[in-house]
Formats: sequence, structure tokens, C-alpha cells
Amino acid sequence: MRRRATGTVRHHRSLSAVVTLASAGLLLVGCTAAGKAGEADSASGKDAKDQSVKVGLVYSRTGLLADYGKQYRDGFMAGLDYATKGTGKVAGHRIEVTEQDDAGDPGKAVSAAKNLIGKGYKVLAGTTDSGVALQMAPLAAQNKVLYISGPAATDAVTGINDYTFRSGRQSYQDILTAGTMLGEAKGKKVTVLAQDSTFGQANVAAVKAVLGSKGANVGSVLAPPSATDLTPFARQVKAGGPDLVFVAWAGSTAPALWTALDQQGVLGAGKVVTGLAGTASYPIFGNAGSKVSFLAHYFPGAGGGNAVEKSMLDSVAKAGGTPDLFTPDGFTAAQMVVRAVEAGGATDSAAMVKALEGWSFDGVKGKEQVRAEDHALVQPMFVAKLKGNGAGARPELVSTEPMDKVAPPAKPSAG
Repeated sequence: MRRRATGTVRHHRSLSAVVTLASAGLLLVGCTAAGKAGEADSASGKDAKDQSVKVGLVYSRTGLLADYGKQYRDGFMAGLDYATKGTGKVAGHRIEVTEQDDAGDPGKAVSAAKNLIGKGYKVLAGTTDSGVALQMAPLAAQNKVLYISGPAATDAVTGINDYTFRSGRQSYQDILTAGTMLGEAKGKKVTVLAQDSTFGQANVAAVKAVLGSKGANVGSVLAPPSATDLTPFARQVKAGGPDLVFVAWAGSTAPALWTALDQQGVLGAGKVVTGLAGTASYPIFGNAGSKVSFLAHYFPGAGGGNAVEKSMLDSVAKAGGTPDLFTPDGFTAAQMVVRAVEAGGATDSAAMVKALEGWSFDGVKGKEQVRAEDHALVQPMFVAKLKGNGAGARPELVSTEPMDKVAPPAKPSAG
């Protein structure tokens, strides 16, 4: 089995409802030791063809991330329908889904997961919150159950143990996508514009770690979180003459920030990039939106209308939902569950793990792969522009970055 020393893990919440870079909150916290998928599972054995597979879907049905949780849940149900061809069954096994609300609280998530595991559940999926994922992953390894995390973007989930996989992207992929807009990084000047907070400082550290390691000179302009007049900070950014401005901003002052950057000529002086959050965030850019480059995990249509994306969009709309940023993460998780059962059986978690390792498949975003070494989900990423403003603002695809170009470095599993 794969091995590495158990290290520290990083903790943060997923994208907020305003525009952020989604690499926030990379705070170091301790991690418990994990189990090993190569060991025989107590529930392994021959599968009865009519045996159901119980899947626990733990996500934020309520709380601060409820909107993202709904996107994930809608995507999961659409993906299950797609992957089972509308039957709800795979290899003769019915997939039974039980939903649990974590409300963005790691304690509630762990309690729900323990309850499900105690009832014999061998598969857990979900969570939009990185703090929740970092508690769920060790629990899955200790109990030898398959865990497929959702939109939680913390890089620490990758390689945390043999039983944990991810169905979404991670922060490293976000920053590598931003880096593609810089071109050759060596000798280039990158300025991170953020608030002087844990969130902002974590983004500065992340950009230094990724683009700085490629030779870029990374600096920062940090504004007090309480600042409402952001013109001085916009002027400071422009005066520095950066090749790339990397904006990581959260909170109600975001519209004022983008107005200041536009008025001070920052948006016309060089490349400015930030993360594209969900549909609700589009109006806050106002007239500045068309002058900003966005790194994007996903937006409806980004996949180019491939057959899998079309199925997801149609299915979610038919069920009364609205496809958005994290809908593909749920859809992909369902595809992974079906693959695990189809190739690994209904009861043997170690066999499910092996079935997923190295698996390549057609996903919503295009061709994707579960990397065997560390269970990273290697996938395409997107660069977009906003067209229009206010309520009419909509993203338009500029380029698709191939999955290998934005793949995070391999981090072999802890075991």
C-alpha cells in the first residue's frame, strides 16, 4: 500500500457567496492516523446480487453553506440517475441514499457519520465544508468505509488516507489555473490583493507556495477588514506595476473594491484574476466584471455541452433545481459510488478503493481521472469572462485548461 508520514493538514471553508479565491483558511491543524485499505474488511465476502448498498450523504442542508449543499445534493441525485441508467441499481445492487444534515458543523457531521457506520453503511459522501471533510476522513479510515468528499477544497484531503477520495477540485488547482494567465512565471511580479485577515494571509501564503515556487516574485497589498474606502489600496496595487493581480476578497465591501480598482485604472493596466463563485456572486462586479479574468471550477456550459454535462443540466432542471458551481461535485461523487460498487462489490470497502484508483471517466467537465497515488481528482479547469452586468451578468468560457496542466503535485497516501 502507499505510505507517507502523517503530517499536518490544512483547514478552510469552501467558497463564500461572494467572490473569493477558495484557497482561504489554510490553517494547520492536527490529523489522526488513518487505517489501511489493504487490510481485510470485516464485512467483506461474497455479494448477494439483490443486496442493497447504503450510501450516507452528509452535507449542509442548512447553515451558511446550505446553497452549496443543495447544489451538491441535486448533482448527486442527477449523477446517480445517469450512472445507473435510471434504474437506481448497479450490478444487481440497489443504491439506497440516506441524507444527513451537517449544517457546516464538524461535530454534527461526525455524529451523523458514526450513526450511519454503526448501521452498517459502507459508503459515505458529501460535505461542502473543508473543516467537516478533515474530520470525516480519519473517521472513514478508522472504520474502513469508503468516503468521497464533495466541494471541500482544502488540499489536505488529498492523500489523507487510503479510504478517502474527492469528487471536486482542490485549492492547488485553482491557483495553477490562475498561473496559466501569467504565462512563464519566472521573474514576473504577482501582487495578492486581500484583506489583512486569516483568509487574506492564507491566500498570500498559497500563491507564494504555488507561483513563487515557479519563480514569480509574490508580494501583497492587505487592507484592514474594516476598511470601506478602498481607493488607497487600489492605488498601491497600481503603483507596484504587477504583471498579475490576484484578488482574494470576501465580504460586503466587494462591490466597492471592484469599483475602486476600475476607477484607479488597475483593471486596464494588467491582468487581474479572481475566482468565479456561484451565480449569486456575478452582480457584485458591476461594470468591472468584463475587465476581470476568472479562474473557474465550473459554471453551466463550461463543459462545452458534452453528453455528461447535458445529462446533468437536464436532470437537475427537470427536478426543479438550478445547476451551479458545485453541482458537478455531487454528480461526480455519484459516478464514483456506482463505479466502486460495479467493480468492487457491495460490501468490501478495500475492493471499492481499488476499483476507484486510477479510474478515468467522462465527467461533467470532460475527461477526468482519480489519481491512484493520492486520490486527487485530476480534471480540467476553466478561465472565464463575465459578459453584461448586474442581474444579467453571465460567464463566458475563454479557455479550458487540460487536466494534466493543472494537476496538483502527487502526495502519496498516509495509509
